[in-house]
Amino acid sequence: MKLLIDDANLADIKRLYDLYPIDGVTTNPSILAKTGSDPAAVLREIRAFIGPDALLFAQALALTAEGMVADAHRILEICGKSTIVKIPSIPEGFKAIRMLRAEGIATCGTVVYTPMQAFLAAKAGASYVAPYVNRIDNMGYDGVKVVKEIQDILTNNHMDCMVLAASFKNSQQVLELCAYGVGSATAAPAVIDALVKNPAIDAAVQDFVHDFEKATGKAAMTEF
Repeated sequence: MKLLIDDANLADIKRLYDLYPIDGVTTNPSILAKTGSDPAAVLREIRAFIGPDALLFAQALALTAEGMVADAHRILEICGKSTIVKIPSIPEGFKAIRMLRAEGIATCGTVVYTPMQAFLAAKAGASYVAPYVNRIDNMGYDGVKVVKEIQDILTNNHMDCMVLAASFKNSQQVLELCAYGVGSATAAPAVIDALVKNPAIDAAVQDFVHDFEKATGKAAMTEF
């Protein structure tokens, strides 16, 4: 599973890249707005940090296919040609995905709440589809189950499209989808940190340090 950061705060992105094997960054207009800075400038800073070939997702804002295509061109101007353009999985979006596919521009069908949205986006030519796990839960459905159904649809129909699971509320959701073989997931910094945040892990590490000090009188291997 590819693991991406769903955030636009450059300090958090740098910290997580330093600690974890991160594959890229996803953004959306709401995430960019939270930075309080110019969205184009933020996207340029993120791209400059993660490098020209790392995965970076940015979202079109227009509501018509033609407008989405124009937004996509602007996004690539700002972020580089390897950027994945997020297109809403609505009728105008499916049209835009087809148009962009014809131009060789990679897209992600986003705002996915149902398996058929994902299927249609993939059939239109999207490289990724992004179901919103927690938002689906909040509608009274099982978000993890829906994502698994989407993965099965893509696999069984031999579709050249990867699931990018998004909108997680906890690390258990990420674990379940990772175990199922979902191709990629994007999560907020707190959820990524929680993947290995466990008092038992911390206690075990401290026990090893304490036992070494007790046996040798040394605080570190470099002193041994």
